[in-house]
Parts: sequence; structure tokens; C-alpha cells
Amino acid sequence: MFTGEREITSPVSLTTPGGRLNPCAVGFTRTQLHDTSGIGAGRSSWGRNKRWEYWLVTTPTHLFSFTISDVDYASSHSVWVYEIPTARRFDGAAIVPFGYGAVLPGSLGDGPAIGGSTGTNGRLLPPAPGRIGARVEEVEGGTRLRAYGLAKGTPDCGGGFGEVRCDVVAERPPGHEALGVVVPWSETRFQYTVKDVARPARGWIELDGVRFELPAGESWAMLDHGRGRWPYSMWWNWGAGAGRSGGHDLGLQFGGKWTDGTGSRENALQVDGRLFPIHEDLTWVYDHSDWLAPWRISSPSVEVVLEPFWDHAAITDLGVLSMKAHQVFGHYSGWVRAGEDRIEVDGVLGFAEDVRNRW
Repeated sequence: MFTGEREITSPVSLTTPGGRLNPCAVGFTRTQLHDTSGIGAGRSSWGRNKRWEYWLVTTPTHLFSFTISDVDYASSHSVWVYEIPTARRFDGAAIVPFGYGAVLPGSLGDGPAIGGSTGTNGRLLPPAPGRIGARVEEVEGGTRLRAYGLAKGTPDCGGGFGEVRCDVVAERPPGHEALGVVVPWSETRFQYTVKDVARPARGWIELDGVRFELPAGESWAMLDHGRGRWPYSMWWNWGAGAGRSGGHDLGLQFGGKWTDGTGSRENALQVDGRLFPIHEDLTWVYDHSDWLAPWRISSPSVEVVLEPFWDHAAITDLGVLSMKAHQVFGHYSGWVRAGEDRIEVDGVLGFAEDVRNRW
């Protein structure tokens, strides 16, 4: 019934009128074609609906990330920044019961996404102690990302709270392609994901009142857009990177574990905005006792190593909702095939992660 290897080229609904997975939706896309408005509508499969927007902005000196999510019985938001030369980090998170504080469009690009720790009701509130918030909206030529937080600092920052902010446009050049995939575990459990990992970024990041303009040609925005109905427990790997290497703008997209046995894969290479899906399972080799040891990802078309410099570890344990995550940031090297061409990867900034969720 399911085959994730076929390319979808016309609009399709993710769900049937009865709320089950539409078999015609299973496959991959190069541009947004899926109507996912059935996820989160009404009370169908309440508790299993998961919707989120995750954005990461990378520069040679700073990493900035935020998440807006609604998992039915809670909305979960986070904002953090990491300063690479100094290893300073500010990290803020908020969980709001029953999805209050999250406004998410039914389908990608259909409207703004807004999230906050105080229940935003569609407004991006000004910073205040203990408050975080974010807003994502389409603008001419791309997507505008705004986020703020009064986030807690690491001990080298004095351990207190610092104000972090960003106002960034993730550009969408003409002809830009991104990987969309439907992962079918069953007719009632399935996920639609868009991994758009090499969007040129412009704008600024602010840390404790000091503003850093994003350097042109060296700044990238990465999107993980998700809409689906998940099993309660899941373990996954995700790796991504963006940068210029060998005269090309590259986007690396790797996944594993959560897609095993489904017939779908979320592996691809972006070369100068063109998407090359990789229809192969990847082998992930890394050390669970030393997260900063090199990570190796390989297949017949992929041979890359990530050399990490920072482990963004996060643990949440709220009983029914828990997560244990290690997201390590570093630089990729190696090669990936794009069709018949072997593309060299040299010093591309990115990350790889091991995440175990109960949600």
C-alpha cells in the first residue's frame, strides 16, 4: 500500500475525509504540495497529533534556534543561542498546557506560526522576565523569523538570565527546492516532514543588547516542519548542514531509525538549490559514552564525518511527556553523490542528533 520512493508532483491531502492516511500522499516532493490541515482538526486521534516549526540559524560565530510546537495536550516552545568563539549559551523553554500559546497553520505557508510562553493569541509579545516567543511568516522572497527570550545562561555567563533576540529572513531563491516526505507507520500513525536545510539568511541576532549582523554568504536558515500522528514512543537520528564547499552551496539532510521499515527515507543533498533525494538507508556510527567523538554517516552514496565542538544536551521529564536529546554541532567533511557526480564536503557547519521521545 505504501511506497515512499515515488515523487509527488501535484497537490494532495495528507489525510482522508475519515482522518486516516491518504495512500496517494505517500512519497516525496521538491516543493510544498501536501494539505495537512486535517492534523489537529477536531478531536480525531487526540493526543497523537503533533505539529511543529523548528528553525535553526547558523553563522560562523553564532547558532540561534527556536521551536513552536503543539502536541495536543501541551504546546512546547524553546529559544536558544550559542556563541561559538566563547562557548556562551542562553537557553529558554516553556511548556503550556493543552496547546495554548501556539498558533500553527494547517499547511506549510498557509499563515503565520506564533508561539509563546504566556498564550499569544496571535500576537508576538515584548520580552519580559520568564517570557519567550516566536513568529514565523511568509514575506516577499522568503520567510521572516522573529524570536526572543529571557533565557538562562551557562555558568560562564554568570548563570543569570540574558535577553536573546533575532530578526532574520530565510531567503527562498527562484527555483529553490526542499525535501518533503510522508513517513507511514500505519493508516493511523504517519508523519509529513519538510526538511529545508540550506536557505540563505540575512538579518541579525542580538545577545544581551549586542547586535550581530548575519554575514552574507556564510549564514543559513534550516527548517524542520512537521505535521502528523505519532506513536507514543520514538527514537530518531537527524543530521543536517549548510555551507559553501567546492564552489557549491550545499545542504546536507540525513535521517535514520524513525523511518526504518516504512519504505520512506528523509535523505537528500541540496546543490545550489537543486534537490537530489538519496533513496538509501544510512548507517550511523557514534559513541553514546562520548557525544563529542566523531559521528560517521554512510551509505553507497554518502560518506561523511561530523567533528563536533558542542553537545546541546536536553532532558525533559514530565511523566507523560519526556525527551532525552543530544544535538551535537560541528563541521562535516567527506562526500555525497548527486546523481552521477560526487560532491566533496569540506568544513560544512551543521549538526547530528540522537533523540528519544515519549509524547
